[in-house]
Amino acid sequence: MRLGGRMAAAIEVLADIEARRRPVADALKDWGLAHRFAGSGDRAAIGNIVYDALRMRLSHAWLMDNDSETALVYAVLLRQWGFTPETLAAELADDKFAPEAPDLAPLAARDLSDAPPHVQGDIPDWLVGSFEAAFGDRWLSEAVAMAGRPTLDLRANTLKATRDKVVKALDRSGAVATRLARFGVRIPAGEGASRLPNVTAELSFQKGWFEVQDEGSQIVADLVQPAEGQQVLDYCAGGGGKTLALSAAMNNKGQVHAYDADRKRLAPIIERLRRAGTRNVQVHDNARDLATLEGKLDTVLVDAPCTGTGTWRRRPDTKWRLTEKNIEERLDQQRDALSSASRYVKPGGHLVYITCSILPQENGGQIERFCAENPEFSPVDSLSTWTSLFGADAARPYSTDGTSLTLTPGSTDTDGFFFCKLKRNA
Repeated sequence: MRLGGRMAAAIEVLADIEARRRPVADALKDWGLAHRFAGSGDRAAIGNIVYDALRMRLSHAWLMDNDSETALVYAVLLRQWGFTPETLAAELADDKFAPEAPDLAPLAARDLSDAPPHVQGDIPDWLVGSFEAAFGDRWLSEAVAMAGRPTLDLRANTLKATRDKVVKALDRSGAVATRLARFGVRIPAGEGASRLPNVTAELSFQKGWFEVQDEGSQIVADLVQPAEGQQVLDYCAGGGGKTLALSAAMNNKGQVHAYDADRKRLAPIIERLRRAGTRNVQVHDNARDLATLEGKLDTVLVDAPCTGTGTWRRRPDTKWRLTEKNIEERLDQQRDALSSASRYVKPGGHLVYITCSILPQENGGQIERFCAENPEFSPVDSLSTWTSLFGADAARPYSTDGTSLTLTPGSTDTDGFFFCKLKRNA
C-alpha cells in the first residue's frame, strides 16, 4: 500500500472507533482481518497513524479547526511525521486512494499557545484540576509528555540471562540498557511509519531470557525490595509481570504467592512462569486459599485496579473514554483491595500500594484514607530507597514528602506509576 491508502485506512479505523466506542486494538485487528492484502508494514503504519492521532486528538483538531478523522490524519502527517503541505501533496499526487485534503490554512495560521491549556496538553478539560493537584505548575509539560510515543521496554530475567546478554541478542533492534531499572532493556519508539520489532518471536524470548515490561513497572517492583527467603503476596497479580520480577529478585528463594480475583487476567501467568524458570511462585485464583496466610507475610503488594491514566501513551483511546463514574468505580475497588490485602501483613511487615495512574484521588488520597482508618499502618521513606537503588544523580519521580512516589513520562521517562510502602507496626 502507498501512503494514500494507509491514510484512508487510518481514517476508516478512527471512524469505527468513534462510532462504536471500541478499543483501538480491536478496531485495528478487525480492519486487518477484513483487508488481508495489507502487509505487516502496512498494518504497522496504519496503526501508527491511528495511535498518533488519538494521542494528540485535541491539539490536532484545534490547529486544523476541524475534528474530522480526515483532518486528524492529515495533522499527524504534517505535525508528527515530518511532511510539509508541499511534500505531502507531492507524495499523494498520483495516489488514487489518497483521501481528499481538508482546508490546511488554519494549520498555518494558528499558534497552539493560543489554545486552551487542556488542548495544549491533549487531556480532557475536566481533568485539569487533577493534573494541577498532582504536578502543580508543571502539569502542562507532564500532560504533553503523556502524548508522545512510548518505547518498548523489556526486563532481563536474571534467573536465565544477564542484561548485557539480552542487549546483545537484540542489538539489531537497537536495544540499549535502560537508564534507571537495573535489569531493563529499551528499544526506541521510532518515528513515522517505523514499526517496533516483534520481540516475542525471538529465540531469546522463547528461552526465557526476558519479559516485556515497562521500565516504570520494573522500577516499582525494585522499590518493593523483596529479600531472599521472604514470604510475599502479589495480591492483584494479573498476568504476572511484577510476580516474575519479584521472584527473580529473590533468586527463586522464599515464596511468592500470586493471586487475582479475575481468573482470565491470571491465566497467562502459568506459561510465563514456566518460560522464566521460576520455582518459588504459588498461583491462587480463590481468596479462600489465602486464609492460612493471614497475618504471616513479610510483604503484600497491591497493584490496584485503576484508571490507567499513566499508560495513556500506550492506550490513548482510553484517555477520551474516561468518565468520573469510571474513577468512582476504581476508587471503590482500590479501597476494597487495600482493606482485603492488609489482613495478610504480619506485624513489622509491609503493605505496598501501586497504581498505573497519575490521578491523586487514586493515589495519595487512598493512602491518606487507608492510614486514617488503619492507624497500625504508616508510610515509610521511599525516596531514600530510590536514591540507594538508582543513585543521587538519577532522574527523580514526584514526591511531596518522600514516602509516596509518582513516576511519569516527563520526570522518569516511563509510564505513569504511583508507589507507596506502608509498615504495619509491631
